[in-house]
Amino acid sequence: MTKMNRRLALGATALAALLAAAPALAQKQDEKVVLGVAIPAATHGFTGGIVYWANQAKKDLEKQHKNLQVIVKTAANASEQANQLQDLVTVNKINGLVIFPFESAALTKPVAQVKSRGVYVTVVDRGLTDTSAQDAYVAGDNTAFGRIPAEYIAKALGGKGNIVALRGIPTTLDNERMDAFNAVLKNHPDLKLLDAKHANWNRDDAFKVTQDFLTRFKQIDAIWAADDDMAVGVLRAIKQANRKDIKLVFGGAGAKGMVKTLMDGSDPLIQANVSYSPKFIYDAVKLTAEARLKGDKLPATTIIPSVLITRQNAKDFYFPDSPF
Repeated sequence: MTKMNRRLALGATALAALLAAAPALAQKQDEKVVLGVAIPAATHGFTGGIVYWANQAKKDLEKQHKNLQVIVKTAANASEQANQLQDLVTVNKINGLVIFPFESAALTKPVAQVKSRGVYVTVVDRGLTDTSAQDAYVAGDNTAFGRIPAEYIAKALGGKGNIVALRGIPTTLDNERMDAFNAVLKNHPDLKLLDAKHANWNRDDAFKVTQDFLTRFKQIDAIWAADDDMAVGVLRAIKQANRKDIKLVFGGAGAKGMVKTLMDGSDPLIQANVSYSPKFIYDAVKLTAEARLKGDKLPATTIIPSVLITRQNAKDFYFPDSPF
């Protein structure tokens, strides 16, 4: 057992013991809603957007609803987030939780233990490995996020060529995206996926993974970066290696820098993108808070569509004042 797994196991055990001693939290329509919001820290652009929109939701919703308290917690890793759940239950006495899990498997048991005490749980984006641990799920369309780039790349390459892919942090959503990408490639037998490696939605990790790809593969026609932060690292590695064979780099999530590049046509490798705004955390907090204030529940699943962004419609996805 690794050090992190031991910490998670101890955190989960401690949380279970604390919850067992705590009174069950039952939500009543006239009861004050204390909503915990557990999210990853701003380790890269997308999670920077998540932190921004979560705090914006707290500001807006507490101003609108006097019977609502929103407590935002950011975590640098899975074990820290599991420990924060203990504080939210035992110290803050939450009766609702919106969680963007740092990792899927590691947070499933701690979240299930929170739910078992009557706390209403909305999971956002990175799903749990056991959906019975949640009451509701809010996310972008991860199937479309993987399908749209694959379809675009296939068309751009004329159905033939070599591709490499960079994956995010191991999560259910990353699996959904990769599965959707591969499903499209099955319809194009002359498109070869040479390798796919996790780069953790991180620029530096993406730079290192791409360096490895460029060393091992002498002909690469397209790179699916699967995230705009990772695409920055990919482009840097390509430039440093002075590779001329790569025709296309497809990122994802519509970061303002990438959308501006697309609008300007300033980099021929950036030809399209796919939407996946971190603002969905704002929507998830708002939907959960307002439902609980009424004593209502959310639908089991709420999916926010992802669409293709091209130079023609890029202006509709460009938000210069956004942190992402």
